[in-house]
Amino acid sequence: MKKLFLLFAVATMSLSIYSCRETTQEDAENDIEEIGNDIEESAEDAGNDIEDATEDAGDEIEDEIDNTDEGM
Repeated sequence: MKKLFLLFAVATMSLSIYSCRETTQEDAENDIEEIGNDIEESAEDAGNDIEDATEDAGDEIEDEIDNTDEGM
């Protein structure tokens, strides 16, 4: 009876460890995917910010050139 109980306990622990491993692996995969999406969105936002800043700088340079030409 004691051996049967120990066998059942070991089998139960093995199954619980195995199921936890799968859940942890799935959670890790989901977390990695979310991190990848966050990085992608951040890169797109940074690219848009750089593009906007470049356009603004170009507009300011054109305004300065126009103001300099008028002063001559």
